[in-house]
Amino acid sequence: MWFETFTHQLWQVMLDLSPSLLLGLFIAGLVHLYLPPGLVYRGLNRPDLRSAARASLIGVPLPLCSCGVIPTALGLRNQGASKGATTAFMISTPQTGVDSLLVSASFLGWPFALFKLAAAFVTGMIGGALVNRFTAPDAEPRSASVATAAEPGAGGIRGALRYSLFELLAAIDLWVLAGVLVAALIATFIPPDYLAGRTWAQGLGGMLLVLAISIPLYVCTTGSVPIAASLIAAGMPAGTALVFLMAGPATNVATLGAVYRVLGTRVLAIYLGTVILMSILLGLGFDWLLQGVQVEEGSHTHGIDWIAIGSALLLSGLLAYLLGLRLKARIRGWCDPAPGGDFMLKVEGMSCGHCVASVKKSLERVATVSEATPDLASGLVRVRGDHLDVTDLIRAVEKAGFRASEPRRA
Repeated sequence: MWFETFTHQLWQVMLDLSPSLLLGLFIAGLVHLYLPPGLVYRGLNRPDLRSAARASLIGVPLPLCSCGVIPTALGLRNQGASKGATTAFMISTPQTGVDSLLVSASFLGWPFALFKLAAAFVTGMIGGALVNRFTAPDAEPRSASVATAAEPGAGGIRGALRYSLFELLAAIDLWVLAGVLVAALIATFIPPDYLAGRTWAQGLGGMLLVLAISIPLYVCTTGSVPIAASLIAAGMPAGTALVFLMAGPATNVATLGAVYRVLGTRVLAIYLGTVILMSILLGLGFDWLLQGVQVEEGSHTHGIDWIAIGSALLLSGLLAYLLGLRLKARIRGWCDPAPGGDFMLKVEGMSCGHCVASVKKSLERVATVSEATPDLASGLVRVRGDHLDVTDLIRAVEKAGFRASEPRRA
């Protein structure tokens, strides 16, 4: 009996999630295709509030997860961004994005989605401003280089679709699946309004409990929205769900370690303190300001919604296809080791297409490396070249913000 209920809830979550997620991915692909890269690097080199605000403004719409933002923020820093701007970017970016915004609106309503969007911007800007105020500035203002603008229309709609599916969706597919499954399980086994009468789930205590769970774990901002919607349906206050959606994506062990390595202990303390304090304050503020606004619990509609059904089937097929690719790559990694004198590196922390690109680029900067081919599914990187030096390869991976184990010769 429970399996039938679970299956129904699973399909219902997919119906609610799929149209908004697919539309958001496509919009993100268009943004990636037509937004000149120079806009990201320009104007972030000063240790002032304006740079922090610009970094937050740039980061809010970008569809980067908390692991994907690590190499991107490292690139910003290396290109000349100030400590405050880098911190603002790292706080604001993983909390939202065009895909997450549409999914949040679909599950929780536009008031909640827009409040979350504003919360990400404000939290990033405050974190950046605090870093500028309480840390020593760079010896001299770092001069941000202006990246070459992308050629308008390069790749066209096909290029946008390819980026959306094989970069963005491939970066979050496992987390989307996990979010859908957890949301369906919550809806199946926790009755509606169950948490409404539990004092430990309400107010400040509930928010602190959510923080304790969310901070060390990786939570995808898009995949976590169905979980938050199911918790709200079970009686969790919307403000506590907002804390989960802010602190979860913005913090995890990998992100905190990257902040420490790139920006130091003081910036890490400000980063973590800002996320914790602002998520609680904004969660309490949401419950107070919008207490009269009904938070939606999914867009359940009567009748047949062919767009939702078609989107759910399409997304299910894409997720199955990506899982097949991951399985194929892992099997190939087991059965097809690197030939001759090539190396296979085991790199920890690669979780998205942005991570893969960062590792590849850093390794191929090594003079003796002719080609580096990272595999996202297995975490293995095939490195080809002449007279490869183990120390140089590991150092190159660490410069990209990741860790590499001792390579093995095949």
